[in-house]
Amino acid sequence: MTFLPGWPGGLAVDGLSAVLLVTLGAVLAAVLVFAAGEGYGARFFGLTLLFAAAMAVTVTATDLVLLLMGWEVMGAMSYALIGHDWWDARRVGSAGVAFLTTRAADMGLYAAAGFAVAGAHSLRLDDLAAAGAPWRDLIAAGVVVSALGKSAQLPFSFWLSRAMDGPSPVSALLHSATMVAAGAYLLLRVHPLLAATGWAATLVTWAGAVTALVLGAVALAQRDLKQLLAASTCAQIGFMVLGAGAGALGGGTAQLVAHAAVKSLLFLCAGVWLGELGTKRLDALQGAARRHRTVGAAFGVGALALAGVPPLSLWVTKDEVLAGAGGSPALLAVGLAASVLSAAYAAKALLAAFRPGGGGGAFRVPLAQRAPLVPLACAAAALGALGLPPVADAWRRLLGVPDESGPGPWMVALSGVLAVVTVGAVMAVRRIPEPAWALRWLWSEDVASALVVRPAFAMARALARFDDRVVDGAVRGVARGGQAIAGLAGRRVEFRLDGLVAAVGRAARGLGALARRPQTGQVHLYYAQAAVVLAVLVVVAVLAG
Repeated sequence: MTFLPGWPGGLAVDGLSAVLLVTLGAVLAAVLVFAAGEGYGARFFGLTLLFAAAMAVTVTATDLVLLLMGWEVMGAMSYALIGHDWWDARRVGSAGVAFLTTRAADMGLYAAAGFAVAGAHSLRLDDLAAAGAPWRDLIAAGVVVSALGKSAQLPFSFWLSRAMDGPSPVSALLHSATMVAAGAYLLLRVHPLLAATGWAATLVTWAGAVTALVLGAVALAQRDLKQLLAASTCAQIGFMVLGAGAGALGGGTAQLVAHAAVKSLLFLCAGVWLGELGTKRLDALQGAARRHRTVGAAFGVGALALAGVPPLSLWVTKDEVLAGAGGSPALLAVGLAASVLSAAYAAKALLAAFRPGGGGGAFRVPLAQRAPLVPLACAAAALGALGLPPVADAWRRLLGVPDESGPGPWMVALSGVLAVVTVGAVMAVRRIPEPAWALRWLWSEDVASALVVRPAFAMARALARFDDRVVDGAVRGVARGGQAIAGLAGRRVEFRLDGLVAAVGRAARGLGALARRPQTGQVHLYYAQAAVVLAVLVVVAVLAG
């Protein structure tokens, strides 16, 4: 299929896009069933399905034109879904922050498309690595900026914090398997381009590693369950980005799939508690997991998987990613430290939900809200099989990277032990420091506002004043000058013309008055006049002769 004549491209399904489509379909089905149980209407379902269709186009696009189409619709639908409750000014404002932040980063993808036309003479994703210098580097820069913005990696992470003001089903869909994962997917897709530039692969690898570490610390400091899950999403996607840069495509994709199951499960559990208990605060959720067995058990499985506890899914997939970083001790150390933080913030959520205490008894959860939790919990537990040697080999062949190596036994054992020890330590200590810089997401929104938003608005106001006072003032001045000149010319020229016309009129009126005087109606006067005229004619004839 060719979308633009003369520019090969279109939609296609390969191993990577097939995995993403299946993941999208599974999470979408779970979210739609859950949302039906919460009573959402046609507008919500329509926006969600449009969003899912845009995501499907994004992951199957083979050229930048169709990729941009899906990318843009996905961004617009995310704005509408985050701000679904349009009567709430806070939620609409948060939707605007999320949209504008990702939209600003999306300009990189437009720039990359322009550079691809100039340098690669092709818009196909698999042709980008063949572009000549300096176009290849410019294309890579645009793609990296756009992908990091979409996936809420540093320095764009703060928009995901604001996006948590949206409904829980929206968070479960957008911020687990679709929109936030789309940036990581794009980096996995264009790994040959990143590797061809050299610097882009290194930048992406370290951007993912640093985000996994720093946002892990941010997640650990949170007092709100959805904020904790949001920061952990940034951190977990950091592992996918690290894999894309380091060339661990099989591990990065496995991390994406396992994270989608785990995080959609946790967001839906948070949505149940928010609906039943009316709170997201960790200190107010004491004992919440004990008040409904299904929800509590599902949340426990998801949190333990998020912690990387063996044999659950994220234990293995993180190791698959870190295997690609084995050549750099510094990168491996950062990745292991981020894994420890993952176990710590997951344990913090577990401790809040299962700690004895809290008022009230058991509550009833509608079947439509309970139904998706069980299969998602099973997936969160079972997807660890992607790391087993026979399954892992088949997985890599499916993705077209059969030569990738997996983690060594020592790494798998070390990460499992670290996760178990960390969870046990948090459960024993129970009190975790909450520094202000981490609680406020590094003040990154304030920094962006000070460095970008306020200067942009100040410049806009200055340009508006310049337009009003200089440009518009000049136009108005020219108009006033024209009016003045016209008025002056009118007074001088029109006065003379009017005077001439008036004189002619007066002369005509005078002649008319003179001509009326002989018209008396008396015959003898007419004869006398005729005689006078005849005499005058005779005199003229005599004189002329």
